[in-house]
Amino acid sequence: MIRFAKKIRMKQLLVVAICILAVSCLNKTDKEKSSHLIASNDTATPGTAPAPQTAVVDESKLTSIQWIDSSKSMGTVTEGGTLKINYRFRNSGSKPLVIEKVQPSCGCTVADYPKQPIAPGQEGEISAEFDTKGKEGMQKKNITVYANTRVNIYTLYFDVTVNKAKS
Repeated sequence: MIRFAKKIRMKQLLVVAICILAVSCLNKTDKEKSSHLIASNDTATPGTAPAPQTAVVDESKLTSIQWIDSSKSMGTVTEGGTLKINYRFRNSGSKPLVIEKVQPSCGCTVADYPKQPIAPGQEGEISAEFDTKGKEGMQKKNITVYANTRVNIYTLYFDVTVNKAKS
């Protein structure tokens, strides 16, 4: 029984030593971030991460967007080419619509968007290009759009079947 207790005690000491080693390996930046997170959250239990902060949004600049097409089924293509996809939208609000950022889900897709504000009632387009090289089979991709709307994140989708190129 004593031998069993010694083994458990040794395991506990080993776990404590590993934890101490892990904490001591933090670089200065990580330690500063960690202490800042703990210090900046007065209502949290010490040692816990702070609650998410909500950004202050100027409601007077928000508008709305209507997606004319937000999901596309592109059929079947042969591997090796570039597939072009366009998504149309309309500013359905009363303020200028600003597309702040567009982010494809992977490196095989690049997207472009209007950099100038879209006037109320006007339409705009987000274009994407999907590189089919090495992407054989059914592909389902998405593009995240950030805009000055109440719901400020939208996801656009496309799917395509890529057939292997003939050798």
